[in-house]
Amino acid sequence: MDSVTEIFLKLLFFMSVHNRSMVVTGNTYNCDDPLVSTLPQSSFSSSSELSSSHSPGFAKLNRREGAGGWSPLVSNKYQWLQIDLGERTEITAVATQGGYGSSDWVTNYLLMFSDSGRNWKQYRQEESILAISGNTNADSVVYYKLQHSIKARFLRFVPLDWNPNGRIGMRIEVYGCTYKSEVIGLDGKSCLIYTFKQEPMSALKDVISMKFKAMQSDGILLHREGKNGDHIILELVKGKLSLLINLGGYKTHSSSTQINISLGSLLDDQHWHSVLIEHFNNQVNFTVDKHTHHFHAKEVFNYLDLDYELSFGGIPVSEKSGTLSQRNFHGCFENIYYNGVNVIDLARRRKSQISFVGNMSFLCLEPKVVPVTFLSSRSYLALPGISGQEVAISFQFRTWNSEGFLVSSKVKQASGGFFLYLSDGKVKISIQKPGKLLTDLTAGVGLNNGLWHSVSFSAKRNRISLIVDNDMLSSAHASIPLQIYSGDTLYFGGCPNNGNYSECKSSFGGFQGCMQLISIGNEAVDMISVQQNIFGNFSDLQIDLCGIMDRCLPNYCEHGGKCSQSWNNFYCNCNNTGYKGATCHYPIYEKSCEAYKHRGKNSGFYNIDSDGSGPLGPFLVYCNMTDTTWTIIQHNNTNLTRIKSANRENPHAAFFKYSASLNQLQGTINHAEHCEQEISYHCKKSRLLDKPDGLPLSWWIGRTNEIQTYWGGSLPAVQKCACGLEGSCIDSQHYCNCNADRNEWTSDIGFLSYKEHLPVTEIVVTDTDRPNSEAAFKLGPLLCRGDRAFWNSASFNTETSYLHFPTLHGEFSTDVSFFFKTTASAGMFLENLGIQDFIRIELYSPYEVIFSFDVGNGPNEVKVQSLTFLNDNQWHYVKAERNIKEASLQVDKIPQKSHAAPPDGHFRLQLNSQLFVGGTASRQKGFLGCIRSLQLNGIALDLEERAKITPGVEPGCPGHCSSYGNLCDNGGKCREKYSGFTCDCTFSAYAGPFCKKEISAYFGTGTSVIYSFQENYTFAKNSSSHASAFYADMTLNRETITFAFRTTRTPSLLLYISSFYKEYLSVILSRNGSLQIRYKLDSHQDPDVCSINFKSMADGQLQHVKIDREREILFVEVNQNERMKFILSSGTEFNAIRSLILGKILENSDVDEETMKANSQGFIGCLSSVQFNHISPLKAALQHSSSAPIIVKGRVIESNCGTLTGLDSTLSETTHSFADHSGPIDEREPLANGISSDSAVIGGVIAVVIFILLCITAIAIHIYRKKSRYSKNEKKGSENEDSAESALKSELSIQNTASENQKEYFF
Repeated sequence: MDSVTEIFLKLLFFMSVHNRSMVVTGNTYNCDDPLVSTLPQSSFSSSSELSSSHSPGFAKLNRREGAGGWSPLVSNKYQWLQIDLGERTEITAVATQGGYGSSDWVTNYLLMFSDSGRNWKQYRQEESILAISGNTNADSVVYYKLQHSIKARFLRFVPLDWNPNGRIGMRIEVYGCTYKSEVIGLDGKSCLIYTFKQEPMSALKDVISMKFKAMQSDGILLHREGKNGDHIILELVKGKLSLLINLGGYKTHSSSTQINISLGSLLDDQHWHSVLIEHFNNQVNFTVDKHTHHFHAKEVFNYLDLDYELSFGGIPVSEKSGTLSQRNFHGCFENIYYNGVNVIDLARRRKSQISFVGNMSFLCLEPKVVPVTFLSSRSYLALPGISGQEVAISFQFRTWNSEGFLVSSKVKQASGGFFLYLSDGKVKISIQKPGKLLTDLTAGVGLNNGLWHSVSFSAKRNRISLIVDNDMLSSAHASIPLQIYSGDTLYFGGCPNNGNYSECKSSFGGFQGCMQLISIGNEAVDMISVQQNIFGNFSDLQIDLCGIMDRCLPNYCEHGGKCSQSWNNFYCNCNNTGYKGATCHYPIYEKSCEAYKHRGKNSGFYNIDSDGSGPLGPFLVYCNMTDTTWTIIQHNNTNLTRIKSANRENPHAAFFKYSASLNQLQGTINHAEHCEQEISYHCKKSRLLDKPDGLPLSWWIGRTNEIQTYWGGSLPAVQKCACGLEGSCIDSQHYCNCNADRNEWTSDIGFLSYKEHLPVTEIVVTDTDRPNSEAAFKLGPLLCRGDRAFWNSASFNTETSYLHFPTLHGEFSTDVSFFFKTTASAGMFLENLGIQDFIRIELYSPYEVIFSFDVGNGPNEVKVQSLTFLNDNQWHYVKAERNIKEASLQVDKIPQKSHAAPPDGHFRLQLNSQLFVGGTASRQKGFLGCIRSLQLNGIALDLEERAKITPGVEPGCPGHCSSYGNLCDNGGKCREKYSGFTCDCTFSAYAGPFCKKEISAYFGTGTSVIYSFQENYTFAKNSSSHASAFYADMTLNRETITFAFRTTRTPSLLLYISSFYKEYLSVILSRNGSLQIRYKLDSHQDPDVCSINFKSMADGQLQHVKIDREREILFVEVNQNERMKFILSSGTEFNAIRSLILGKILENSDVDEETMKANSQGFIGCLSSVQFNHISPLKAALQHSSSAPIIVKGRVIESNCGTLTGLDSTLSETTHSFADHSGPIDEREPLANGISSDSAVIGGVIAVVIFILLCITAIAIHIYRKKSRYSKNEKKGSENEDSAESALKSELSIQNTASENQKEYFF
């Protein structure tokens, strides 16, 4: 058979198996026949009937016999109407009516189903909705199509609400079709074995499907074993189904040779559950009920060696499996299919492929157990005790609650009583005598895990025993000086809300969960008799069903959040996930460095989440907050790598792993405006191409996993380097310097900037196996700048304009965030509609934003009110989130408002219209203003692109400074840009993106910085320079001076301002360390002296000084303490100022004696952020501004000494050097200088480490000495180079020594 025919036949086989599995799991044919109309009256039963003419046999749809429907004797929530369909039937829909011509109808009801008429199960919508909407009058028919069909023989309708002006009245119809099935029952001691002939396990397709009903929580459903211990086991473990695929013991056990998947929960509820296992090539789909787990099992299936035998219900030969569980399955199987073969049908026909171990039947027999559900904390069950006899009580319970009332007896005066309860997941019992607690026993642990647990309590004579799960290790015993009797009444689950409270007292809330097999005095309690009110009493119970549900299945906690639950609710633990909220949906971290920057953050390491609430997690990057925000992502191979002896047969391949996954990196790259990565290739007789346009000899691979042959500075698909594009290669016949194949070192260096190919994940070199052939390469970190989504905006100019986008998809959780600014008082931000559901966010008034939605439970609103106007034409931030637990809304920094969702309500948000932004489909309540950075479920919408083609809407939105101008600090001015803004620090003493970086310098002995306002008074009058024009004829009545300093020397001259009229201002530290401000505004008078002497300011700490003068009033503020006021007597005007001097006065000056003493030493220490009105002399000196009239004499060393601590200073310098990004370097520079740059990095890092230690251990040492030590350590560190690189550097020292622009990266 040829391969094409073989593949075709295999595909036909796959399709037949697939179709067969579809029949098993759900019919796709018409299944809507009426089933009730032909049933006899004997098929109907009910809890009670009002009269014989209201009997259940008259409850057929549209029938008028009798009184025209069923009505119970009493209308309450314990009534029911039951139908026996005669056999198991597939049911797809139901319909209801009220009583004919009456005021009796049901508005809400429960639908229950059962195979045996016992142990009912509730039909649920969306996993949580129990109630089905009924009728609003007596005669209209309300048809309800089930979201998923049910297979059952018995149906029960349980009214919940009815017409308040009438009583319960029902007529019903059920729709469906015949359900054919093959059933087999196993008693826990037997199994069925199917032997088959088939291809090995690696065949194209293997499918196993079945249904099962478990009577116990543990047992093996399926087993297949092979040689050497290989096996596949499907096992029920504590109510969950586990699929174990394992290689035998002779192979190496590792995570890749064993697969263990667990699905489902509460599968021991004695109801049918479906299982489907599909193996296609190496892909496995494991489905339990509606929950599927997909996984890839290539390595395991390649080596599995299995027999052609399947065992259902147990392992026939226990010795084959060693330590595996030997507990056989107790329960029933239905419709077992293996690759389309009906295994139970073969067993029924006694085919040779089938063999049995133990006893089995083709029936599903169920134990006569009647469970009871305690629905709320108000539920209770009161049963008669055996008065005067010793206590013997046993029962089983299951719950998710860690606390709750279990059993209590009536406390009599003559004897003691007991109180059995659940606390912290443990069973506890308190024995009480009136007014006195005698003993307190505890047994069991973790009993709130949803499984059935048995409890047995007995009190015989003076000894009491408490046993949990029939385990003597989980038991407690005690002797008490008192006889305990059961009393007349025993209360299970809680106490009545009325009556004599002395009979039943509890400090705990009522029990919520299920109980069964209740026994008092060793006699089983007949719960059906209790249900029929023959004896006992109860409230808020459901008898003959256990209504427990697993609210953590499926797990609605996102991003790895851990789910826990109680009876009514579930909870998500979001610790260490990087997300927050009720379902761990919303990200804690920003999406980009750009977003952090505009929160006012400085350069540093930050976690970013590139897709917000999407599936990708956060990761750590370095954000360099310069005027352009750079995101820097490092990899694991930053060193210069040297290669020898590589060829095509034995290539050298280097792999690069980043601090994030490729998907995370792709998200960041896609958001960025530009990304680049520097790649350096140094070569000596090592080519990149064997000839122009020839086969590549070296290449690199990016995230697309494609080979790339262009190099740094070039364009994709041209097989060139940067010099080839520029025409500057050392050999014009080649497109790369290295292709010249010279016997000397050269290089091709540049930046790769084609975003779709970044980052580089692999570099391959093959041409270094010839004599004297050698190469080296180095790959820099991935650098990305900007965030395209952060400033993406649109302006809505008319109320009828809007943008439309595809439907918002977020059934279970949705988040929306955006910025807006407007002057309008109201408007719709966005709206998306469904048939009934909707979601919208609007500005309802100048003070109020409303988030409204409907998921089927009726409209809900979350409102946030602001104390200030929201229509002030400034940007405001809105974040709305809706999940199945709650809805929340936040506006700016106003506290978030949240509304809880009903625990048993609808939770699927189903929308089908387009998403309207800035308006509605009706073109009413449109929004006038700007919307920016709109993100839905972590995905940014491109408002600008859509606005370009939409009338009434314009891309972009000017006016960012009104909102972000406050980020420009220290006198910086906000300047508008099309996308964002920038801070102009021209007239500020600070620098950086927000004018917050201190400009600081270390002053040595004799250093002087002179800022000249004018050369001489006469010349200044004719000068056209800015400073001269401003100060020549001006008389200053006011000035503002700010600076910071750090020193230990006294006396010291901090600042001096001179004038042509022998007037001056000097700021000094006196000998005792006090600060003195000496104003001489009249050349004929002595200077005014203002002293601040509350402490010595020469203590080596950073001191901040602000001086404000207006005429004769002077204010001085030190270290942001309370301002001090002084009155000057020497004058009010500062005339014709000449120069401002920092450090030592070198010119002849007529100053007072104290200023002269201070000037004798000048200033030794740190000066920072010096500003005189709009002049920043220190900044002008350090930045070498050619237009500034500045003179520097002596050593002025720029430093970060103006930060609060020396340690902070060092760290700031370090991170700045990492963040420095100065653009592409010259690709023609030789390797020698590249290595020199690397050595500088190593030396610099060593120097920084030593410098930090010196700062910590010698903080009080003179700053100049610290600086000299730092210089020595730096020189010493630079000697400690990597030996391999040092040797290469020595070899290259005789070649071209043109310097390279040094670039340092610190990570």
